[in-house]
Amino acid sequence: MKLASVVLLGLICCGSAFAIGRGASYKYKRLGSELDAQTHTDPGIALMGGGADLDEAFRWLCGKGNGGDFLILRASGKDDYNKYVNKLCRMNSVATLIIPNRKAAEEPRVARIIRQATVIFIAGGDQSRYVNFWKGTPVQDALNAHVTTDKPIGGSSAGLAVLGQFVYGALDNQSNDADLTSREVLADPYAKRVTLVRDFLKVPGLDNMLTDSHFAKRDRMGRSVGFLARIVADGWSKSPREIALDEKSALLVEVNGRAKVVGTGQGAYFLQITDPPEVCKASQPLTLRNVAVYHAPTGAGFDIRAWNGEGGEAYSVSVEAGQVHSSRAAVY
Repeated sequence: MKLASVVLLGLICCGSAFAIGRGASYKYKRLGSELDAQTHTDPGIALMGGGADLDEAFRWLCGKGNGGDFLILRASGKDDYNKYVNKLCRMNSVATLIIPNRKAAEEPRVARIIRQATVIFIAGGDQSRYVNFWKGTPVQDALNAHVTTDKPIGGSSAGLAVLGQFVYGALDNQSNDADLTSREVLADPYAKRVTLVRDFLKVPGLDNMLTDSHFAKRDRMGRSVGFLARIVADGWSKSPREIALDEKSALLVEVNGRAKVVGTGQGAYFLQITDPPEVCKASQPLTLRNVAVYHAPTGAGFDIRAWNGEGGEAYSVSVEAGQVHSSRAAVY
């Protein structure tokens, strides 16, 4: 009878703990040691363009973490990355934390998990969820504390899009999965779906920066130029910059600002506004000239502090009445 009582008590306790976990609404699954590692980390940023996961980029992030605890952040989805990263790298642990709403983002344990991580990778998905669910919560504070204490961070697709100071928030796209096209932005930079936010994350080196993914594959040059024009027109910056990655490409940025392009895609694109937009108004097509572009293919290097590169090609693009023109034969 005494043994049965102990077993019953154990089942009740386990059931209560499970109920608390469900009530909290976040999900956390971890492989490896349950005890956090105490290790030295090296700062760095892995910007991944989506489309396919690049082993080289993840190994680079793991190396920066020096065998510590690798954390994948998501707002939806599963823990598929756990096995992938665990197979690639020798880490103390690999875990996925899914934070699907603001209630979950307010949970004290969620922020504590983030603060204890050695490496953070923000997965793809829908960046409007990251902005709507995490901005103004302890999750945002914990992420900013992570990067200001010399810990590495990375992101792919939507996870890349939220790393810059300026973010396309996709805030009016929650019930519509259609991608915001260049044509829409160029025709009206103030269209309802063109929702820009700033200062979600404060990643050193990515200030005054817009970041984007799937760049050439989804023909995002026009919308990027439109975003940059809006940033100027709204008074956020006189000369904003952008780092855009194509699918199957990644940019690995060292603490000194020097970066290299890896992967099998079309590489990285670096954009900078040089002249203010001539026309950037609601319900009017954009006119903007002389946007400086540098295309860095796989193997090329770029210094984001000096804003120059080697192994790539410099050119310019202009927009006249919503039409994009390039100083070379092709836009990409």
